[in-house]
Amino acid sequence: MMLYWSVRKVKKLKTITPHLDYVEAPCEYALDCGGCKSQNLLYEAQIRAKEQQVRELVVHVGKFSDKHPEFASIMKPIVPCDTQFYYRNKMEFSFGSKKWVPEELLQEEHVGTNDYALGLHAPGFFDKVLNVTKCLLQSEPANKVLAAVQDCWRDPQIGLSPYDVHSHAGFLKHLMLRTGRDVETGLPELMVNFVTSSNKPELLKPLVERIATIPEVVSVVNNVNTSVGNTSVGEEEYTLYGKSTITESLRGLTFQISANSFFQTNTHQAEILYKLVEDCANLKGDGSEVVLDLFCGTGTIGLTLARRVRHVYGFEVVVEAISDARRNAKLNGISNATFFQGDLNKIDESFGNKFPQPDIVIIDPNRPGMHMKLVKFLLKLKAARIVYVSCNPATCARDLDYLCHGVVSISISIKVFRLLISVICPYYNLYAA
Repeated sequence: MMLYWSVRKVKKLKTITPHLDYVEAPCEYALDCGGCKSQNLLYEAQIRAKEQQVRELVVHVGKFSDKHPEFASIMKPIVPCDTQFYYRNKMEFSFGSKKWVPEELLQEEHVGTNDYALGLHAPGFFDKVLNVTKCLLQSEPANKVLAAVQDCWRDPQIGLSPYDVHSHAGFLKHLMLRTGRDVETGLPELMVNFVTSSNKPELLKPLVERIATIPEVVSVVNNVNTSVGNTSVGEEEYTLYGKSTITESLRGLTFQISANSFFQTNTHQAEILYKLVEDCANLKGDGSEVVLDLFCGTGTIGLTLARRVRHVYGFEVVVEAISDARRNAKLNGISNATFFQGDLNKIDESFGNKFPQPDIVIIDPNRPGMHMKLVKFLLKLKAARIVYVSCNPATCARDLDYLCHGVVSISISIKVFRLLISVICPYYNLYAA
C-alpha cells in the first residue's frame, strides 16, 4: 500500500451564515495567532467539543466500549473554569527576525528593523512570529512586562538582535513570563526569563533596568541556550535581578517555582484538579499508605497528599524541579516525602528497589505520555490504584489501553498503531508532541 499526502493552503473568503455558537473573539490577534484556536466559539460549545474529543479517543484509541453499562458513570463531564481569560501563570513568547503579517496588512508594513517581532508563532510556521503587544491569557502584570519589553528592545542604541532559526545568528530567543503570588499579601509577583543564545548580561542590562521598575517584578533570570535548537531551557541560568524563584499557594501549601520547573499553568483550576486527584486516590486516612509520584515536577501533587499518607516518593527528570520539590517539602514542614532525579524513559530492573511497594501511583507525564519501559514496570508493579493526570488525551488513551488491557506484541502493535493513526487521523500530531 502506498500513501500520498498533499498539503494545500486554504483561505476563508467570507462567512455566509455564522455558526450557532459563534461569538466575537475578544482578542485582536485571535484570527491570526497560533496560540488560541477557539476564541470565536462559545465557551460552552468548546467544552462540549473537548468532551466529545476525549470520549472518542478513549473509545477508539483506549479500546473502552461506550456500550458498557458502566461507561456513562465512569466518563465524568468536564469541570469548566470560572475564568476564561488572564488565567495562565506562564507564557512563552518568541523573538523572531521574520515578522508574520496577515496578507491584508502587507501593504501597510515596511521593511527594516520593523521586520523584527516578539510574540507567538503564526500557525504552521516555526520561523515566523506574529508580533503581540498584549495577550488575554496571561495576567495583567505580565502584560505590563510584555509592553515594556516591546517598547524598547528594538532600539538600535541597545544593540539587541533576535535569534534567526535559519542562520543561527542573533541573541534573543524567548521571553518567558511566570506569575505567582506573595503568600503573605496575596499580591502577584512576576518572574521574567530571557532566553538567549549566549551569556552577555551587559546586553540585557537596559531591559532589566526597565522592567525592574514594574512593582510586580521580583525576579529576572537569564537562561543561556547555546544550541542551534530554539528551546527555552538553557544550559546555564543566571539571576539578573531579585530572587531566583517565585511563590504560589495551592491547597494550603506554599510552593517555590524556578524558571524551568513544571507547574500547572492554570492555578485556579489546579486547586480543583488536585482535589480530584485526592478523591480518586481514595486514601484510607490512617496514614498507612505509600504513594509513588511519577513525573512529579515541583512536587505539588505528592506534597498535597503527604500529610494523609505514610510516605511519598517522587521522580522527575528536571534537576531544577527536583531541587524545588525538596525545597517545597522543607518549606511546608513535610518530612515524609523523598524526591529523586531520574529519567523515567530510561528505567531498568533496579528502579523498583528505590521505594517500597506503593499503594497508590500518581502519573502526570508530559505530552508524549509514558515510555513502554514504564508501562511494563507498572503492569508488573500491580499497585492497587493508579491516578493518571494527562495534558494529552491521545497519549493518555493509548497508555490506558496498555495499562487496562495489557501489552501484546509490543514491537508490532506500536508500528500498526502509528500507521493507523497516520491514515485515519492525520491531525494526530496536534496532540502528540
